[in-house]
Amino acid sequence: MSIVQAFLSPGFPFIRNAFFAGLLSSVLFGVLGSVVTVRRIASLAGAISHAVLGGIGMALYLQATAIPGFPPIAGALIFAVLSGIIIGLVSLKAKQREDTVINGIWAIGMSLGVLFMAKTPGYTDPSVYLFGNILLISNRDLLLMAVLDILVLALSWRFYPQIEASAFDEEFARVRRVPAQGVFLGILIITAVAIVLLQTFVGVVMVIAMLTLPAGTAGGAARNLGEMMAASSVLAALFSTGGLILGWTLDAPVGAMTVSIAGTLFIGVSAARFLLKRR
Repeated sequence: MSIVQAFLSPGFPFIRNAFFAGLLSSVLFGVLGSVVTVRRIASLAGAISHAVLGGIGMALYLQATAIPGFPPIAGALIFAVLSGIIIGLVSLKAKQREDTVINGIWAIGMSLGVLFMAKTPGYTDPSVYLFGNILLISNRDLLLMAVLDILVLALSWRFYPQIEASAFDEEFARVRRVPAQGVFLGILIITAVAIVLLQTFVGVVMVIAMLTLPAGTAGGAARNLGEMMAASSVLAALFSTGGLILGWTLDAPVGAMTVSIAGTLFIGVSAARFLLKRR
């Protein structure tokens, strides 16, 4: 069966959910990924995305032993927001220790996740959370993504001048009385929440790639942050749709296929820019 037939068939709702999840997540990848790339805080976002595994493992353990029905997304949100706040405060107050704290949270979060899963009764496959599966997206996940999309777009529209000023020249932003530290912490917290939702798309390990590759590809041609956000969102939507089509056609993991397409185009565009610059 072709993917078009599967998409139109009432018996394959997960294909439609996966398609719409790719479109909704592309907004988050494009907008937040552009800010993360411009501010050069991809390592911070990477630490948060890996620390999420600790919250997922904790939630699964509590679900099986103490609190039946405790959702993994709740544990992931707790760990993600706490990690974002800790990293943000350390980055603002103790710059010289930033790398140590980032690497520590990265390692501790993943280690706690593995330990909790190992002690959870029954078998828990960590690869489901590490690499994700967009074909398991539920209607509730789509609703949460849509709400977060609206929130991110509204905040980006309302505070665009402050975000742009603090992203490109934080010192100038402070001189202009822009609350640069508050903007920075707000970006980290919203990014942490988005990472929790997006890990169901490409997994904890790959979410950082989709936060940076579309924005990195679009960054060379964009004239300002707004254009970069729009172009990144379009590219992320194309990558997710292409990954879904190729994953279905080749019987391959959709998340990994999506990131492979994004990475191939990023490398190709970067190489073309380098050659044109030399000429």
